[in-house]
This record gives sequence, C-alpha cells and structure tokens, in this order.
Amino acid sequence: MQIPFHKPYITEAEIQEVVETLRSGWLTTGAKTKAFEQAFSDYIGLDHAVAVNSCTAALHLALETLGLQEGQGVLVPTMTFAATAEVVRYFKAIPILVDCTGDDFNMDIDDAQRKIESAQARGLEVPVIMAMHYGGQIGDVGGLLRLAKQYGARIIEDAAHCCPGKYRHRETDPWLSVGSFSDVSCYSFYANKCITTGEGGMACTNDARHAERMRIMALHGISRDAWKRFTADGSWYYEILAPGFKYNLSDIASAIGIHQVRKADFLHAERVRVAKTYGRLLADIEELDTPFERPNRIHSWHLYPIRLKLDRLRIDRAGFMTELKSRGIGASVHWLPLHMHPYYRETFGYKPEDFPVAAASYDSLVSLPIFPAMDEAQLSAISAAIHEIIAHNLKTTGLINV
Repeated sequence: MQIPFHKPYITEAEIQEVVETLRSGWLTTGAKTKAFEQAFSDYIGLDHAVAVNSCTAALHLALETLGLQEGQGVLVPTMTFAATAEVVRYFKAIPILVDCTGDDFNMDIDDAQRKIESAQARGLEVPVIMAMHYGGQIGDVGGLLRLAKQYGARIIEDAAHCCPGKYRHRETDPWLSVGSFSDVSCYSFYANKCITTGEGGMACTNDARHAERMRIMALHGISRDAWKRFTADGSWYYEILAPGFKYNLSDIASAIGIHQVRKADFLHAERVRVAKTYGRLLADIEELDTPFERPNRIHSWHLYPIRLKLDRLRIDRAGFMTELKSRGIGASVHWLPLHMHPYYRETFGYKPEDFPVAAASYDSLVSLPIFPAMDEAQLSAISAAIHEIIAHNLKTTGLINV
C-alpha cells in the first residue's frame, strides 16, 4: 500500500469551475478572484482579504504596509519555514529568531521578551512580531498581545497552517478566529495546505488602509486593478503610486479556491477525524509522543507531528523515516530550525545551542501523513508500521528479569 504524505481533496466542482474559467476567456485576476476574496473574508471573519500568489507574498505585503524599514528587527520563530524570515531580509531588516516551546512548538513568549530587551539594549528597534502557528494550532495569544502592548510592536500572524484555527482565553469566552488579534494575518493555499489553489495565498486585515495598500502593492503599485481596465466599469488610464510587486492571484487558481473554501469545514472535520484516529492507534506506544493540544484551541490539523523518544530506541529519526518509506508511507519533517541553516549560521553567527528547545526537538520530529481522504485501512497500515518499527528497534536495558 502506497500512502502519500498529502493528497489534495479536489472534486468535480473545482474541475468544472476551472473549465468554465478557461472557456470564459478571462484567466488572470478578475471576477472569480474577487469572489474568492469575499468568500474567504466571510469564512475567516475579517473585513478584508487580498488574494496573492503565495503566503510568502502575503507576508511581504504585510511587512510593507506596516512600514518595516531597513535595519529594524522583527521577532521570528526559529521553528518555522524559510518564508517567515526571508521576507524580513527583503527589507534589509533583521530577523530576530526566537526559540519555541517544548509542547506545541510555537513561539516561546519568555524567550521573545528576552530577545526584544536584548535588541533594544543594542539600539535595535523591534516594531513587528511575526507569530507562526505551528501545524495549525494557535499559540499563546495572551502572551503575544502583552508583548506587543509592552513594547509598542505590531503583530503579523503567519497562519499558513490555519484554515480554520480558533482560540478563546477562557472556556466561558466565545471562540475567536485566527487573525482576530493581529494587524495582518497571512494564509497559504499551497498544494498540501488545509484548502488549496495549487499555489496561492491571502492577506487579511480589519484595517481598510492596510488592505488598500496591499492591493496596490500586489500589482505593480498601480492605482487600480488591471482587470477593471478591460471591463465596462473600468478605464484604460492608471497611475503608478509606488514601486510594487507582481503578486496577484489568477482566476484559474481562484476557481479552485471558491469551492475549497465552501468545503473548508468538511475538510477540517476530516482532518480532525484522522488526528483523533492517530491518537487512538498510537496511544500505547511509550516510545513516542503524539501532538500536544493546547486548551481552548480549535486545531486545524495541517500537520500531525509525532516526537520519537530516541533515548529508548536503537534507531535515529532518519532511520525511522527510511523504514516508513520502505513500507510505502510518505512522511516529512517540519522543520530544520532556521538558526541551523547555513545562511542564518553564517550571516548572524547562530549556533544550535542558542535555541536549545528547537534544536533538541528537531532531531526527533516526524510529520505523519494527514489529509481528508485518508481511510481506516491507510491509518491502520501506518499504525502497524510504526508499531513494528518501534518494536524491532527498542534498546535493551541489559537487565535480567528474575
């Protein structure tokens, strides 16, 4: 049985919408993209949504609209994908890396405060905190808000893994959507994300000024959407207001997104089903930890990361993944922490021990397949494989039972 790490859930509705778009003669940003933006805005519960061609583009636009300047600092988790920090470097600004917690791998607020105070002591301004929600679970919202208020920083949420993601401060409070506590929140529709357009992203905000700036900068900094110039309501005339970027999302991609957002709750329920099944099937294995669920959170379950207890095994993480692969099971790792990559080591002088929790976690993390169409047979096969690999690689204690 071959089990991929991910398989997108595409139905005939998406296919027919794409076909209709191709036959319409309008392929680039147009009416379908506007419809997708509105549908996503309604679903997330934020006032404005700007569709772009990646979450990386959304993060870049978010920093631009918040006015990040060369030489300033941005708090960024070290346990994240490359995009979260690389967009800071686009401005020749400084990504100030922060360690993660040992349970949900989100930003450690205590370490974040230490990093802000150290930066300010060196005369480095830190106007932005970039919070990434690892695997689809929102981190310490209260801590982030306290930091932002205390140090006068703005918050951007890298919500690439969250659709949906929700939190509340106490059990008696109403649920709040991801994006509710930040200046801008950014989402990914890459092929393996919770909903997909193949490639794509969205920048969301409740601030109309931020939304307008991001729309302008997403399309060369011109004064009106290009597609409007060729409709009855448009004009051939436009002006360049700023040196912008080429980040717009096509109607072909949005045609997929329109139907993906309509079934987002169904797709989420299916990922929850898979996660709960994993939790039940793997609960008896003492040599690994299943994911920690923070209280008062609705987890999107983009990832299902297990952590191997390597001190109990005669196999390392690489060997474990090789064994899974030999059984036809796709798995991945999220991620090599940023401070351990050559660029950040060489540019900023980071050492693995500078972020001890992230460094220690990395060696034991394995992301198991999780996608809506997974069936019981696939989940049972993965569980059986993990049980077998663990059983065959237990360390012996050297003790003789008497």
